[in-house]
Amino acid sequence: MARQDAHARVEQAPAKINLTLRVLGARADTYHEIESLVAFADIGDRLTLEPGGALALDVQGPNASALGAGGDNLVLKAAQVLAGQVAGLALGRFALDKRLPVASGLGGGSADAAAALRLLAHANGVAPDDPRLFAAARATGADVPVCLAARPRIMRGIGEILGAPLDLPPLPAVLVNPGAPVATKEVFARLGLKPGETRADPDRAIVPAGREALLAYLADRPNDLEAPATALAPIIANVLASLRALPECRLARMSGSGATCFALFDSATASAAAERHLRQAQPGWWVAATTLGSGRVSSQARALAAPSGGP
Repeated sequence: MARQDAHARVEQAPAKINLTLRVLGARADTYHEIESLVAFADIGDRLTLEPGGALALDVQGPNASALGAGGDNLVLKAAQVLAGQVAGLALGRFALDKRLPVASGLGGGSADAAAALRLLAHANGVAPDDPRLFAAARATGADVPVCLAARPRIMRGIGEILGAPLDLPPLPAVLVNPGAPVATKEVFARLGLKPGETRADPDRAIVPAGREALLAYLADRPNDLEAPATALAPIIANVLASLRALPECRLARMSGSGATCFALFDSATASAAAERHLRQAQPGWWVAATTLGSGRVSSQARALAAPSGGP
């Protein structure tokens, strides 16, 4: 890992959780229109930037070996895209502490990319609301725009249309990934939608701010990708069954396109007990107790909370 000097700056890259995920239809360009209520965990990766010099990336952490530091890493892609948007952008060496499982439905790569954009913006005096920052996020990946501010909100389109930030109550939770890789493209393909086919209309209901009303809202709005992902990786059904059997579990669901699942609880005590039980019962699974809401990001990221429209 690169030596960090006094000018190095650190950003958290909190895990993204799709509390709901509806597939509204298939577009003519093969992408799918979605609608998802997104929240962020208080756990995630950590990214450091040492400004100056050529663009580089060092990766360490418990899941570093699954990621590598190749040129297709989203941290490097985000930096390269922003450099194309901002003339004379000063780059530098990134160091990524990769703690989230890779390709797991937690948006880890997108969160890392968003953290890279925040770090470069700060290092170069780019304003948090500079439209070039959002343009770079959209060009980097579908989930990067929502990770830029890491605030709970509804996202639509392919992820580029963001609703206003929401004040959700803290949701104690446990996250579980069984280590089964699931390809997003294959999950969507199993829906069998033809280009231009509509599956559902947008949901215009207001997201409740109260805890009980929010849990009822979530129960009525599933993750449409859970069934096709489970068909590809049947262990997801085992994970969900294990979560739903836990004491005080209020809701269990898959996040994103899999295979990470989450369970919501009434208290942090209950979610911590669930973590201890699952780690003992399933030592091969990645398990983490957390609280869902707004992830731990810098004060600069809070200024990115204004909603952004499509490109």
